[in-house]
Amino acid sequence: MKAGIVGLPNVGKSTLFNCLSNAKAQSANFPFCTIEPNLGVVNVPDLRLEKLEELVKPERVQPAVVEIVDIAGLVKGASKGEGLGNQFLGNIRECHAIIHVLRCFDNDNIVHVDGSVDPIRDKETIDIELQLKDLDTIEKRLEKVNRAAKSGDKIAQKEQELLTRFQQAFLKGISARAVEVSQEEAEIIKGFQLLTAKPILYVCNVDEKSAVSGNKHVDAVKEAIKNENAEIIILAVATEADIAELESYEERQMFLQDLGLDEPGASKLIRAAYKLLNLQTYFTAGVKEVRAWTITIGDTAPQAAGVIHSDFERGFIRAEVIAYTDFVHYGSEAKVKEAGKMRVEGKEYIVKDGDVMHFRFNV
Repeated sequence: MKAGIVGLPNVGKSTLFNCLSNAKAQSANFPFCTIEPNLGVVNVPDLRLEKLEELVKPERVQPAVVEIVDIAGLVKGASKGEGLGNQFLGNIRECHAIIHVLRCFDNDNIVHVDGSVDPIRDKETIDIELQLKDLDTIEKRLEKVNRAAKSGDKIAQKEQELLTRFQQAFLKGISARAVEVSQEEAEIIKGFQLLTAKPILYVCNVDEKSAVSGNKHVDAVKEAIKNENAEIIILAVATEADIAELESYEERQMFLQDLGLDEPGASKLIRAAYKLLNLQTYFTAGVKEVRAWTITIGDTAPQAAGVIHSDFERGFIRAEVIAYTDFVHYGSEAKVKEAGKMRVEGKEYIVKDGDVMHFRFNV
């Protein structure tokens, strides 16, 4: 699963990406490794994993991960190939979710590409380019569907009505994620890979004094996205970068306390991206390894087993499940069993976030 960082030039995208790349400085349990200059695999901070490590004392620990991509800055005309437009839009299409960085701080020493600070205008610049690209996608499909609809094809007529609804939305400056659709219609639209249908997290990049409660720019963004089915997070990106560079955990904690923050914003962002991708975690816990496994919310026990190995899903018999809270309360798997708190679940079981699981299978 991959989340792409987007935004206009000079809004703090690269600083944010570099800040995430220093996530290892916040906790030795959550390292970061660079695959390419613009792609990083960031481990998801999870205190539950640390607690399981403390209880089980395994040989190794493996956290869950999210891929973060630093996508090239956008300019007006990207939908027509201006600047790095084609590369930019292609990179977004490959991502499962968007992290949109908006400049919400005033600083005369940092030049804004449009000459002034206005996060709503910046948001609209990118929205329009993505909507224009989606409009092009929809209209090309409409050309084919219209011909079939005229001949009386009922399925084509239904798709024609749906596509026309999205076409009108884009012409009004409305993104696909804000268009109400049925579950059946959502499946049809998913096939077109619309850029503005991807889940989005807006990162309001603020100055240090606005890190806790935001400012007028943040308030404007909140108002602008209230009907968009989107998430928002406030982050003082430059300050976060300074915190990440501090050598000791104690220094970082003191810095955070002075700002009125309880943890690094980078950790909150990584977890928010994980949630944005509709992901959750289950654990396996043994003396060899304690590991966090990433699954989609709503996955069944066999699907969760398949993340470990396809044979686990194919030959699934049952899952032995311990609630995380029970594991911590009793302190070990053996004591959980003694207390009768280990459950045996079958193929229909929907895995819950934090479940500690063992799978029985036969191939």
